[in-house]
Amino acid sequence: MFNIALFGPPGAGKGTQSRLLIEKFNLAYISTGDILREEISEGSELGMKAKSVIEQGGLVSDEIIVQIIEKKIKTNTEVNGFLFDGFPRTVVQAYILEGLLLNLNTSLNCMISLEVPQDVLMNRMLERSKKENRADDTLDVIQNRLKEYQNKTIPVAQFYKDKGIYYAVDGVGKLDEIFERITNVVENTLTKTWLNVVLFGPPGAGKGTQGKLLAKKYDLVYISTGSLLRREIEKGTEMGLSAKEYMEKGDIVPDEFAIKLIEKQIQMHPNAKGFFFKGFPRTIVQAYILDGLLRKLNSSVSCVFHLDISTLESIKRLNARSKTPDKRNYDIDADVIVRRLEIYQYKTLPVLNYYKKQKNIYEVDGTGSEEDVYKRLTEKLELAFKNTR
Repeated sequence: MFNIALFGPPGAGKGTQSRLLIEKFNLAYISTGDILREEISEGSELGMKAKSVIEQGGLVSDEIIVQIIEKKIKTNTEVNGFLFDGFPRTVVQAYILEGLLLNLNTSLNCMISLEVPQDVLMNRMLERSKKENRADDTLDVIQNRLKEYQNKTIPVAQFYKDKGIYYAVDGVGKLDEIFERITNVVENTLTKTWLNVVLFGPPGAGKGTQGKLLAKKYDLVYISTGSLLRREIEKGTEMGLSAKEYMEKGDIVPDEFAIKLIEKQIQMHPNAKGFFFKGFPRTIVQAYILDGLLRKLNSSVSCVFHLDISTLESIKRLNARSKTPDKRNYDIDADVIVRRLEIYQYKTLPVLNYYKKQKNIYEVDGTGSEEDVYKRLTEKLELAFKNTR
């Protein structure tokens, strides 16, 4: 998903530009003001709660705002992402939005702020009040709204500046000129959006072969924790010596090993377009770890692929590999093979359910020739990338 927050003071033209953006990029429009009015007009339970608060001159609570946004998100599944107008308005709401998007395994890609001088804003709103016959938009009311914006909303800008996704855009000029400026920011941000792929499959499914080919095709950094650990073993490092004992038994190495190796790979590729993870995560705990690692980079898992083959096929392939120069030590021992298959069955397969709930998983038949499997994966990846961007 690609998610935008359009920021700016009252009168900056957010509503007009939002309509153009949602059409161009196929986004769902989320304006807390509009949604509240919809809920009230429909007479929904949330609408009635909000109406009661508004009629008493109060501000609608963040709890109600969150519920109406969640409802809106759940009813918009065929879009490329969301455009938030008028939310977040406070730092508290910025944290709320982080949590809401985290539940969707996504995040805010950019906060675009329409910058307009105060005298221009004043003129725009006074003119608008005349055209729309809005008696409540007096000079005093407008000045108060702008003051409220400065006091509560400006700190939100710093929140996103600290995250490195805040973009100021000149909001003065012709409508199409302003839209072009915004579009340029969005398209530049799209090119910087990481694509992070996880490839699952039982031992012998061909993850390594396919993963390297796909990572090369899509210019992603290939990260195989197994390969990295074997390299540590060859070097005779302290980590390698410790990992060797686990790997020879077919067991999962301690999570801190994987974290160190993945963090090192990420740091070595600051200009990466994304990462292709093979062999990680292998447990639910590791799935949370990967989410945390990517969240630190303001990113997330884009899509997950399950390369599915039968247990019998796994055993046949591992046995065949044991007779080649590419054999692993654990390919030769039948007990270790069984142990690895058991770990996959009981510890790794539940991770697939974790990703299924996030609706970003693709099942791929792993049987057949290397070329056939590659073709299937490529087709699904093209679809996944299209949905992600």
